[in-house]
Amino acid sequence: MDNFTGRVAVVTGGGSGMGRELVRQLSAEGCAVATCDLDPEALAETAALSTGAKVSTFIADVSSEEQLIAFRDHLRAEHSTEVLHLLFNNAGIGGGGSMIADPRGEWETTFNVCWGGVYLGVRTFLPMLLAADAGHIVNTSSVNGLWASLGPTTPHTAYSAAKFAVRGFTEALITDLRINAPHLQAHVVMPGHIGTGIAINSSRILGRDPKELDAEQLAQLRARLDKSGIDTSGATDDDLRLAMIQRGEDFRDNAPMTAAEASTVILDGVRAGRWRILVGSDAAVLDSMVREAPETIYEPDFVIRMAQRGGLGFTAR
Repeated sequence: MDNFTGRVAVVTGGGSGMGRELVRQLSAEGCAVATCDLDPEALAETAALSTGAKVSTFIADVSSEEQLIAFRDHLRAEHSTEVLHLLFNNAGIGGGGSMIADPRGEWETTFNVCWGGVYLGVRTFLPMLLAADAGHIVNTSSVNGLWASLGPTTPHTAYSAAKFAVRGFTEALITDLRINAPHLQAHVVMPGHIGTGIAINSSRILGRDPKELDAEQLAQLRARLDKSGIDTSGATDDDLRLAMIQRGEDFRDNAPMTAAEASTVILDGVRAGRWRILVGSDAAVLDSMVREAPETIYEPDFVIRMAQRGGLGFTAR
């Protein structure tokens, strides 16, 4: 499938970031798109920004099979189709960094969106993909599917576990599809630090919007920052709130690659038939270093060595 004109695509997490840019670029190429997200205003903005083939929107939590089935029914009705050519399981959130210090609910919410959304997305839309003449399953993992860390002082277990699961599942699909559905291809996407609002959106979804942090949440935040080596003793509660807002905005605005650039890389990789799509020079550096000396990647000095190689845009997409 060297172009997407006249095809039908599903993009999860289309309200912002790479999801929005995938929708825009696919629509501009003449590909009809159904996209879902939790934010109706963001979805409406995505649709308004998309000029080309039809874009339909639907509110759905990808960790819910029932809601994904309703999204599939929306696709059938709105696009008058029983076939699907492109499935982009893109939706994701961050959170649940520690199995020990973070609440179980936050951990499982993060894991169920980042992994469950991919698994359930494939399960839900597979019959429509099988009915197409050709199709692509494009699952977004992360560099945290290569390296389960954000560095020696920051636990990152839920997101990393989910992204490793996405990677392994997608790689396993390659043989499964070759034997049982050879007209379909699987692709795993491994983005590095991309300029998206994932940090901002995740905090809101998990009830940790910096502007609304209560006393208990602020105390937990202080404890986490202190453990990571950041002294918060001189910071007021408002200082902490402002710092968290700034951190999310910096992640979005100061990344080495924009969401639009990343989406172009992804679509080019699908057109080229590459099953493994690294996105960003930082992803390439990290991939190389993990392969070179896997036993050393969780040593404290690994981040320093990665920075020396130009790969410090390594945080979750």
